[in-house]
Amino acid sequence: MRASNPQRSAAPTRWAYPMLQLVAAGHAAAVFAQSVSAGLLLEGNYDMLANHHAGADVVTYLGLSQLAVALLVWARGGPRWPSAASALLLAGESGQYFAGLAGALDLHVPLGVALAAGSVLMLVALLRPRTVGVPR
Repeated sequence: MRASNPQRSAAPTRWAYPMLQLVAAGHAAAVFAQSVSAGLLLEGNYDMLANHHAGADVVTYLGLSQLAVALLVWARGGPRWPSAASALLLAGESGQYFAGLAGALDLHVPLGVALAAGSVLMLVALLRPRTVGVPR
């Protein structure tokens, strides 16, 4: 039986964790852009509907990317919570996507607010390494 090498698991986390921070920042920015396009759409600028729909695709793909990188961080010995939080955000975004397609604004708008808050809170926690147990 081979002894585990702590440098083997720590080295990939050194590049994977900053990648997770970068993807989470892009994800949070895309969610924020969605709220801007939603505000313009609710204001009566119906030309923003196409942008809002395309933005929903971008948010979903970034959410999938965030989950994949969070799972990579976990597999490399990093913290587990980003994987669970990313999966929860992605599940909420899936519900958000279909609520939007169905025109269920009574669900779509509050869920969008919750997802925006959740993505920003996750980004803030990821940018604070002591919060997640990663040494500086």
